[in-house]
Amino acid sequence: MRRRQPPAPVPVPFSPAAARAHRTALGLTVDQVADGLAAHGVRLLPGHVLGWEEGRFRPAEEELTALARTLWCPPADLMGAAPATLREHRIARELTPEQAARQLGLAPAAYLRAETTGRWTGDEEQTRLLARVLALDLPALVRLTGRTAELEARLRRVVQGRWQAQLTPVARLVPADPAHLEHALATLQAEHHTPTSWGTTPPPPRPEPVLRFWQLLAEAGREAGR
Repeated sequence: MRRRQPPAPVPVPFSPAAARAHRTALGLTVDQVADGLAAHGVRLLPGHVLGWEEGRFRPAEEELTALARTLWCPPADLMGAAPATLREHRIARELTPEQAARQLGLAPAAYLRAETTGRWTGDEEQTRLLARVLALDLPALVRLTGRTAELEARLRRVVQGRWQAQLTPVARLVPADPAHLEHALATLQAEHHTPTSWGTTPPPPRPEPVLRFWQLLAEAGREAGR
């Protein structure tokens, strides 16, 4: 019986042009970059570094981290685009899956499952830690943990009924300051139930509840910071 081969690793986002630009800005040769990589535990020939810059292949996770350290730049600078997944945010923070899992109080397998499936099953405190460890803002946190649909459903109930009943469920999804959440939910409901006096002119369309929720939450944070 043939043994099943493990799946090939998902390529890391990488910009050859960014890598070349950072190297030349520092005045380094590809040989010097290879020496720098070796100092960070990654031993490759200079031709391999040149292959990255020419786009013939891309670095693995640990290679990208070592390259960023060699070129004195954040890993995200070499990705070519802003991080868009949990994995990319983790790589941007120079963390291995095991290091991220340890900071979150999770088994490595449980954390990797969240990265590969896009479904997060951590509790409220672990969700709060995830935002801190990966430097995620709250909209990104909800999106990357697969909770957007649930938040949308909760906010529809807010505008249709009593916001107080949704405070605890929303807090489980969005680890924000409780007072800020109360302000956002109460205001969101009030805006949808305030009668207008526009006469025959139709009122302007209201923003989608999720968009307006994030706006109100940000406003509450700014007010608290004054």
